[in-house]
Amino acid sequence: MHGGSWTETFRLKVKPGKTYLLRLINAALNDELFFSIANHTLVTVEADATYVKPFKSNVIVITPGQTTNVLLNTKPHYPNTTFFMLATPYFTGLGTFDNSTVAGILEYTNPFGSINAPNLKPTLPATNATSFVANFSSKLRSLNNAKYPSNVPQNIGKSFFFTVGIGSSPCPKNQSCQGPNNSSKFAASMNNISFALPSVALLQQHYLFRENNKSVYTTDFPVVPLDPFNYTGTPPNNTRVSNGTKTVVIPYNTSVQVVLQDTSILGAESHPFHLHGFNFYVVGQGFGNFNSSADPAKFNLVDPVERNTVGVPSGGWLAIRFLADNPGVWLMHCHFDVHLSWGLRMAWIVEDGKLPNQKLPPPPPDLPKC
Repeated sequence: MHGGSWTETFRLKVKPGKTYLLRLINAALNDELFFSIANHTLVTVEADATYVKPFKSNVIVITPGQTTNVLLNTKPHYPNTTFFMLATPYFTGLGTFDNSTVAGILEYTNPFGSINAPNLKPTLPATNATSFVANFSSKLRSLNNAKYPSNVPQNIGKSFFFTVGIGSSPCPKNQSCQGPNNSSKFAASMNNISFALPSVALLQQHYLFRENNKSVYTTDFPVVPLDPFNYTGTPPNNTRVSNGTKTVVIPYNTSVQVVLQDTSILGAESHPFHLHGFNFYVVGQGFGNFNSSADPAKFNLVDPVERNTVGVPSGGWLAIRFLADNPGVWLMHCHFDVHLSWGLRMAWIVEDGKLPNQKLPPPPPDLPKC
């Protein structure tokens, strides 16, 4: 927990009877976090730089890359107590993880001088408290008022269904790999495609492709799984993924819906997904396999939360919508650094619009070359 020093315990000094705005950022590489302050209630008012309907909770959930603003109302009088601020990981996968607790201290200004005050610790959910995470996420709603309307797309131009999860790839000869067995290494994929980074930046490739008709990426990323299976049931025997630099092309100003479906191939796990270039609306989520006939009727198209990073439920699914009004090449990826390195990402290519301000500008003349 960082507030200016990496060598000392962070202390947040407050006065009684005040309201403080805390800006929280999960800067962890591979941990979704529970956060709480002992004997204090937090009021969530913002998520990813977008206002939400305020709601109270003793514990908040925040994934890597997410930001949240909360209001902290201090005690009306000096409590003669210091309060621990703790953060612990939320984790549901099969591998090892850092189960340490990070701590800071909420310290009231003492009007009586220095007194050794007792410390109180908050109670945090269990590490695998998926139901708590789902309940917290369901409370996040946009304001949807005249000043801050919810512009969630009501009609969909393009719809996609992407599975997300962990798989395996062959371990290269004469190497030692971290994987499910001695002959394989862990990999991660969307629709069973593990994204291979090109030697030249995707955006640069996209712009130059229009001039020389050459590219190192393809535009055939599957819009649905090529081999459907019981995504959250008994996993298939074959855990191997395919590799490729595959993208999806969508016309400018298209209303897009994406369902992200977790899989249990090598263990169901929550995946915090981040989309570059756009905010999106979280219109639905649930556990088990997404039901395309029944689940869309339950979507929230009135006041869904607007975010740029969201956790796909462990053993479940999540639906988002966004308007593709920003031309260029935009990654969508898991915000766990280890999963990102294993290939859990894909890229959208949003084509130019008709007007000058709807077109991708050329690279600057001083752009450094790789």
